[in-house]
Amino acid sequence: MSEKVVVTGMNIISSLGLDLQTNWNNLVAGKSGVRKISLFDASGNITRIAAEVPSEFEELSRKYIKKRAGSQMTRVTKMCVTCAKEAVEKSGIDFEQMDRTRCSVILGVVNTGNSSTEKETTQQNRIFKSMTNSMSAWISLDYQLMGPNFVVNTACASSAYAISLGYEMIRNGQADLVIVGGADSIVNFEEIEGFNSLYAISVENNPPEKASKPFSKNRDGFVIGEGAGIMILESETSAKKRKATIYAEIAGYAITSEGYNIMAPMKDGEGMAFTIEKALQNAGIYKEEVDYINAHGTSTELNDRYETMAIKRVFGDRAYKIPVSSSKSMIGHTIGAAGAIEGIITILSINNGILTPTINLDQPDPDLDLDYVPNQSREKEINIALSNSFGFGGHNATLVFRKYN
Repeated sequence: MSEKVVVTGMNIISSLGLDLQTNWNNLVAGKSGVRKISLFDASGNITRIAAEVPSEFEELSRKYIKKRAGSQMTRVTKMCVTCAKEAVEKSGIDFEQMDRTRCSVILGVVNTGNSSTEKETTQQNRIFKSMTNSMSAWISLDYQLMGPNFVVNTACASSAYAISLGYEMIRNGQADLVIVGGADSIVNFEEIEGFNSLYAISVENNPPEKASKPFSKNRDGFVIGEGAGIMILESETSAKKRKATIYAEIAGYAITSEGYNIMAPMKDGEGMAFTIEKALQNAGIYKEEVDYINAHGTSTELNDRYETMAIKRVFGDRAYKIPVSSSKSMIGHTIGAAGAIEGIITILSINNGILTPTINLDQPDPDLDLDYVPNQSREKEINIALSNSFGFGGHNATLVFRKYN
């Protein structure tokens, strides 16, 4: 019989905080992490706002990363390594007591952030800073893990894919423990300019905290966020053996490709619906059991419309009874890190019995008529929850989380 896969550690670094509890408190309070860009002079960009990680992060990273290693990492790689080390620390893992050949690291990485914004890049460290595999490598090196370490790039679904692959390794008996997640930042002149030219990101600079407004009638694109999210996945046997705290079970997932368009999702959310449906089948979950959906919810015209249509297509009339909310309304779109960060938020919702809100939902779109948990968090018992991630290139992922009893 296949092993149950459980989550025994989690951590988030985002615009709302540098640790799990601070992030959760601010999410429940419905706070926005979107501000005017400070990482570079954005006066030449049409969009001049982003959800940046607080500047105190640099000091925190020095607690976990030695100076020489830090000089070979970008700020984004430091976010990932710091986030992972805190997750491992809090989960109580002692790798001395584990078979390191059965411990792995799989991360979703779109890029390392070695852009025009990155400071102190030299000829000596340029290669290390640009290696997308460096994030998983540094974590494996620090803990001397000898299971596979690698990264996967599927755009905005990258870290959801990483979680799915980690789940498979444990289910198939290839690993006892897998550190999964991702980190990202595209807060730089050239990428903001690129997304502006695609009309994909919000240009509502004033006030910044109102710009990300998923499912609203006046939504005008996503807001770039940055950060890292790390989960520790473990076989139930391994977790029980070391008496670990278990936060949730991963019941299943689906990863699919739409084969449709490099940027736009498949018309009327057909590809999204297929992914959600397949995830439920793979997890052995009935549609009636789903209590909550953490939406991809980007605040773009097509995503919000098609994701809503997909949920209706899968759940029928019951779609109106399932709360759906978007964390991106508060922390922006963290690209490669989004799947992991939002998966962790979903697990925290299960554990705390609280739905985090979709903020800035002041002008509802009459075509989008589901329960998006507008503006205020809400208490609700959650046993089964979904987390959706959909990326440019037609990369779709739905993760299914179950309360662990």
